[in-house]
Amino acid sequence: MDISKLTQEEITRLGDPSDPRGEAGEAMLTRMNDSHSLLTDRALSLVSFCGNETVLDIGCGGGAALSKMSRMLPKGKLFGIDHSETAVQLAAKNNAADIESGKMFIKRAQVADMPFEDEMFDVILTVESFYFWKSPQSELKEVYRVLKGGGTFLIALDEYGREGLAEKTLKNAKEYDLFLPTKEQLTKLLSGAGFEKIILHTYLDSDMICAEAKK
Repeated sequence: MDISKLTQEEITRLGDPSDPRGEAGEAMLTRMNDSHSLLTDRALSLVSFCGNETVLDIGCGGGAALSKMSRMLPKGKLFGIDHSETAVQLAAKNNAADIESGKMFIKRAQVADMPFEDEMFDVILTVESFYFWKSPQSELKEVYRVLKGGGTFLIALDEYGREGLAEKTLKNAKEYDLFLPTKEQLTKLLSGAGFEKIILHTYLDSDMICAEAKK
């Protein structure tokens, strides 16, 4: 199959956003590295990094957010997890130097059962993956477990549940079984998992939302 001859929609359907795989999945993830850049920047701007933090990217995809954080953390440690083997391989390829130096670690894992110790991370980020979490309340409790006291958790989404969503967004949500949380649902879920100081950041120029929460 010649991926270059397929439309973006065809690549997305073949690649499957819920579990990227194969050549189409890699092409989709590579595109997402670019298309999610602004959203990632906005989420990361909410944290005042010292440069030596230990951070985790849940649903790391093609590894772009990890690359951004690596440049912000000269003495930090970075971890990424994704349940897609294609994503893990691409993220590792795109961050090969950091992995070789021992600064970064990327694993195939599920958010419901992460292979990390309690209170391991200063900052945890998830960009455009929360849509696919099957049991968000219990999975958020797992995030809470591995976050340090006083640490920050960020959920970054291009779309959230609200009135006036585009027809294409609603169609994609149905086709790929996406959970588009409302502001109220995000707040309730985060609070229910134990998080405090929950702030929802929205933007006049887009439908993006970044949820910021503290442990």
